Amino acid sequence: METRGEVNSFRFRPARLGTLAVFALAGLLFWLSFHVARGGNIRTDDSLLRLSDLVRERAGDNEDLEAQAAELRAEVEELARRQAAADPDRERALEEAAGAAGLAELTGPGLTVTLTDAPPGATALRPGVPEPTPNDLVIHQQDLQAVVNALWAGGAEGVQVMDQRLISTSAVRCVGNTLLLQGRLYSPPYTVTAVGDQDRLRAALDASPALRDYQRYVADYGLGWRVEERSPVTLPGYRGGVSLRYAEPAE
Repeated sequence: METRGEVNSFRFRPARLGTLAVFALAGLLFWLSFHVARGGNIRTDDSLLRLSDLVRERAGDNEDLEAQAAELRAEVEELARRQAAADPDRERALEEAAGAAGLAELTGPGLTVTLTDAPPGATALRPGVPEPTPNDLVIHQQDLQAVVNALWAGGAEGVQVMDQRLISTSAVRCVGNTLLLQGRLYSPPYTVTAVGDQDRLRAALDASPALRDYQRYVADYGLGWRVEERSPVTLPGYRGGVSLRYAEPAE
């Protein structure tokens, strides 16, 4: 049986490399997004589209490293469960901590929000609305972030984007019309699922100023928006690396 020191010094090295690559790329995207938008609406700017090819080149390697990290996490969790099995209080504390961190499966009532691009060749749907630019017809980072933020504000117990559970270090980033989430790439339609009180979640979606702006594009150009109740729905536990990486000022 491997000791904790052996796992940390040798087995986790590939996963750490993957985590570094993901955070480095996410940091680059964040800087470019801020530089382009200055905190404003990026729907009418296509500067980030140039990064799509670079992101796709790195995605395959990141997915392989993510799979290795998931396997190693499973080994560590099994060792922890074996140690905790002899102590019911410790086992219960471990389960509660895993649930609070988003590492355990979560089941309950909830909602799924689906966002889709406008149909090909879409034009203005209402009188007086200008004809759309290409960026008016696609889902952007700001739209997905608005959905996620609204669901958390509505008391969500857990949130999943596409097939991945979000945790405290998760970042929803888009490059053009592509979602980059925890080292993996996704294309629309995009789904965001939350477990929580359905009435509160709906109210939070309706109250979001950013989503009211998105609804204007739904009405003007036919962007997709659908909210479905799920009773029950099960969110998987997060399976990637959990180490927090951060920058420090140089001496």
